This record gives sequence, C-alpha cells and structure tokens, in this order.
Amino acid sequence: MFNVLKTNLKHFFITFILVFSLVVAIGIYHGAEAHFNENRLAYTLDKEGPHIFIDEQTLTVNYVRGSKESGGFYRDSQQYSVNEDIKAMAYFPLEQQEIPITINSRIEVPPTTYQDNKPMLAISDIEGGYKAFRDFLIIHGVIDSSLTWTFGQGHLVLVGDFVDRGNSVTQVLWLIYKLEQEAKKQGGHVHYILGNHEIKNLQANFYSASQKYLYIAAMLGKTQAELYDESSFIGKWLASKNSIEKINGYLFVHGGIHPKLSEFDYDLDQINQIVRSHYRKPFLTRLNADDDDFLVSNKTGPSWYRGYFKDDLTQQEVQQGLDKFSATAVIVGHTIQWQVQKLYRGKVVAIDVRHPSDYETHFPSRSSEGLLIKDSLFYRLLADGSKKEL
Repeated sequence: MFNVLKTNLKHFFITFILVFSLVVAIGIYHGAEAHFNENRLAYTLDKEGPHIFIDEQTLTVNYVRGSKESGGFYRDSQQYSVNEDIKAMAYFPLEQQEIPITINSRIEVPPTTYQDNKPMLAISDIEGGYKAFRDFLIIHGVIDSSLTWTFGQGHLVLVGDFVDRGNSVTQVLWLIYKLEQEAKKQGGHVHYILGNHEIKNLQANFYSASQKYLYIAAMLGKTQAELYDESSFIGKWLASKNSIEKINGYLFVHGGIHPKLSEFDYDLDQINQIVRSHYRKPFLTRLNADDDDFLVSNKTGPSWYRGYFKDDLTQQEVQQGLDKFSATAVIVGHTIQWQVQKLYRGKVVAIDVRHPSDYETHFPSRSSEGLLIKDSLFYRLLADGSKKEL
C-alpha cells in the first residue's frame, strides 16, 4: 500500500512539473513575465525634477525636496527669464547620479526629412528605464560615461514610447533633451519620434504611468495633466516632435504605415502637421470620419498601427506605404519582438524589445537591443556592445 502511494505521488509530482513547465513556456511565448524584487529607491522623491513651467516671460524651475524620514516634502522653486540659459540637474536615485542640463527656452519643430548618409542608431520603447537606455548608449558609443554626446554627426533615432510604466521618466526625458542640444553642436541629430504613450501623456491619459508621478505633481501644486500641458516646458517640447521622419531614405515611425495611407494626398510634412495638431485631443470615432481621423486613429494612425504584426499583410501592401514616400524600408517599435529583426523581405525592421527596468527584476530576464544602419547595412545591436548583421 505504501509503495503504491509513493509511486502515485511520484507520478503526480512529475506530471505537475511537466504541466507547470508547459504552462510557463506557453506564457513566455505569448509575452507573459513575472516581476519581483522591487527596489524602494524607485519612490525616492528628493531631488526629483526639474519640472519647469512657462508663464509669459518667466520660467519657473521646480524640484521636490525632502523625504518621509526628514519630516516631509516641499517644493523648491526658482524663477528665470525666458531669455536665459538655465543650468539644471536631474537626479537618478538608484546610483545617485546627477544629469547636468542646460535649458534653452527656444523650442522648434524639427524637419521631417534628412539626407546626409551618416550612420543611424535606433532604439524604441524604453518606457521610463533610464539605466538601460543610458548603458546602451554608452556601450555603443553614442555617449561617454559622463553622458556627453560622442556620436559626432550621426543620427540617434528614438522611435517612441520612452515614457510610462517605469519610474525614471523624468531622467529619461532630460537625458534625451541634453543629448539633443549637444548633438546639434557637433552636426549630429537626436530624433525623438513620438509613440502612442507620449501622445497619451499629452492627452492626460496616465493609465500606464507610475503612480508616483501623481504625487510628484501634487507636491508641485499641479495636477498630473499639468506636467505635460502647454504651460509645461517638457510638454511643449514633446508636442513639437514629429510622429514620422525619413532619414537617409528610411522611414522611422512608432507604429507603422497603413497601406490605405498610400491613397491619401498627404506628404510626410502634412502628416506630421495633422497628427501634431491632435496630440492633445483624445481620439473619438466620429460619424462621417475623414482622412484626418484616419491619421489620428488609435488603430490606423502611424503612432498606433500594428498591421505589420496583426493584419497578415501582403508584400505588396507593405510596399505601397514605402512607395508612397519613396522609402527603402520602415523601422518601427510599438509591437514587442523577441529580438530586433527584419520582416517582409527586409522592408520592415521591428526594434521593440523588452528593456530591463531600473528598479525591478524580471523573469524571463530582459536585455536591450537596438538597430544600427551604416553604409546601407543593418546591424542588430546587443546589450553587451556586440553587433550582428541582419
């Protein structure tokens, strides 16, 4: 009797382990993951900022100071003329790193098209993960360990969704701004192409944002929406950005190009103008919708479209979108991949992977990847600094 029970238990545990392993494998295949071991430094608010607001001829630079242990929090504010260059500092609590920034109040809409045959390094969907973003740029020679631009006249292309989810959104945005200013001085470019999550934030949709930013806003005497509205420097800067750009013959867009877009009488500049004019307007399906609605739709718009992965497109349908804008290929984020890869005979390059979080451990583990285009060759860039030709 005991031997029979022992044998049955053994079979039960073997069966359980096999079924459990199968369930885990299926979950991982479909994108499931576990996160644990959260570091409480994620919620350190002392030195959070700068959060800058514009009022006619004045810039007010705000930081959160203090902690629960010191008795509470307070707002540290200082005012400057809009004509001044402002020296400021963002702070990364995990490593106690300071990010020096020089802020200029002039904000300009960037061009849509660039042609200079310089190398292009693209990465997407960082989602508030400062450390992974910084480390990737360092190991691939875009910046040095002091966060200084070292990519010369190259193009750093950020293909959307650098905000939400993570706890280092402030640090990520200010690093992008800093590098944008430094690249210009060397004849290089930082292209910040907005994804659907940047647009969500501009529309005051914070469903995917870390809850800590709600409390940060309150400590500044603001609502969370005001962190990105027209009085906010970061909000105005984000709202100036494009949703699609063509660089050295390649299209860069967060979601993709719907084949039907080839039937519209719009060029890239017009698309950017229309989409930008709706950055702060949540999309609603209207009766008698027009072409503009198609561009800003959260299904068919360039910052939202997932058709390359969900719609079983033909090669011809993909080519239609490229031919419309005389492009060689399109580089997209938005839809998670196991690795950076070419699709549709190399006409689509998908670069959205799961990047490591600053303050959490994940299973399965995450690893950053990006894309380098140089001399018409495509390279998959890995987190260890190596590259593999695609």
